[in-house]
Amino acid sequence: MARYRFLIEYDGAPFSGWQRQDDRPSVQGALESALRRLGEVDPIVQGAGRTDAGVHAWGQVAHSDLDRPWTPFRLSEAVNAHLREAGDPVSVLECQVASGDFHARFSAVQRHYIYRIICRRAPLTVDRGLAWNVKVDLDIAAMDAAAKVLLGEHDFTTFRSTECQARSPVKTLNTLDVCSRPLPHGSVIEISTTARSYLHNQVRSLAGSLKHVGEGKWTKDDLMTALQARDRRACGTVAPAHGLYLVSVGY
Repeated sequence: MARYRFLIEYDGAPFSGWQRQDDRPSVQGALESALRRLGEVDPIVQGAGRTDAGVHAWGQVAHSDLDRPWTPFRLSEAVNAHLREAGDPVSVLECQVASGDFHARFSAVQRHYIYRIICRRAPLTVDRGLAWNVKVDLDIAAMDAAAKVLLGEHDFTTFRSTECQARSPVKTLNTLDVCSRPLPHGSVIEISTTARSYLHNQVRSLAGSLKHVGEGKWTKDDLMTALQARDRRACGTVAPAHGLYLVSVGY
């Protein structure tokens, strides 16, 4: 038996999230199904992040212990072939043999997410389901300045789902940046953040609250007040899942 490490990309739209579920499609389930079709018995794929329903990934990392000997190239090609045949929008970008003590989730020291907002009046077509369509222009400088008050270690209870199972609401944000670039019609805004780990719905909660700042509904001080309230009711709008991407995982 050998341990294999995968770098994975997926469109989260048709899935109930990363985590396997008995009655709903999941990214983990799609990968395990592909491995079973390769002759692996009861394979388990462990991911670095349990992304929610509708959340995408450009750089999810996972590992699995497999009985059959594989070269990384043949394994990635075979898994991708079965994913494609099943119609699952999941792709193995890289595969390598990993050491026995590597764990995709517990060995990770940093996770990088991006939240995408496209500002324009017209509905999205090419980017439909891939970004949050906001119909007004947002103040990027105000959003970025406000984001900086959230850096470092804080009690993020306000920006934590009531269903979050983390033992502590205290997390440390290493980076939280807001930038934009023009499009032929409108602009795309990216809220980029890195941390060792996050609370359930934390990034989407932060993105929605920063949107309030960009619209002029909140100031930087209002965002700090919401943080210090340690009360979920003080959170702004929770941004929709389809704008969120797991970009990379650091080890």
